[in-house]
Amino acid sequence: MIRFERRGFVGLLTIDRPERRNALTGEMCDEVYDHLMGSHAQRAIVITGAGSAFCAGADLVTRFDADAVHGGDTFRPAFERALDAIVDHPAPVIAAINGPAMGAGMQIAVACDLRVAAPGARLAIPGGRLGIHLSAVNIWRLATLVGQGAARDFLLTGRSMSGEEAMSCGLVQRASDDALAEALDLAGEIAALAPLTVQGHKRSLNLVVQALGADARAEIAALEARAFASGDLREGIAAFAEKRDPLFAGE
Repeated sequence: MIRFERRGFVGLLTIDRPERRNALTGEMCDEVYDHLMGSHAQRAIVITGAGSAFCAGADLVTRFDADAVHGGDTFRPAFERALDAIVDHPAPVIAAINGPAMGAGMQIAVACDLRVAAPGARLAIPGGRLGIHLSAVNIWRLATLVGQGAARDFLLTGRSMSGEEAMSCGLVQRASDDALAEALDLAGEIAALAPLTVQGHKRSLNLVVQALGADARAEIAALEARAFASGDLREGIAAFAEKRDPLFAGE
């Protein structure tokens, strides 16, 4: 489930599914979207995870079971809408990364405006280990944030970075033993600033980096579709469920 509370002008959104390390379902993504769309009066938003994880990514088992039932990918559209709601929210959104942020969890952090990481934070996008391809806009967001070198390190190797390493490449802006407390303090400082100026600067910064053309989007979408239709994806998900190493055939 997703919890949302208002603390004055600051909103706190918590991914609250600790028994699954806060793995996301499509329904949870819809909840994130609804809470964010209903909180435009807040001057800052903090997103965190309950328990010891920020977000372990998509709930792969229920995701692909649901896809088989409904005949299509029901997670991705809901997930992309939730990410867009973070990026397009008028107020700054801060990720309090209290533990592992994997796959979709790291993509949530990347969509935020600022990130605060605890010592136990780990960040990774292990798509290559599963046969999952990121969407065009998520690749663009990552490369825009950390640069081509670090983005390639994340996406081509599937490597996991500590919060400290993530600070060195610009992915994380603050480190704290208590990421949530630090993020809430930062959100409070932002909420005390002139809201029209802060909102204007966020929107202006978004406009400055929007340079992903239609042809590039279309080509990446085709690559994404090929990956999601592949036997490698089925093998990756089966290996994940069976707790074994996948044997990819490249088809």
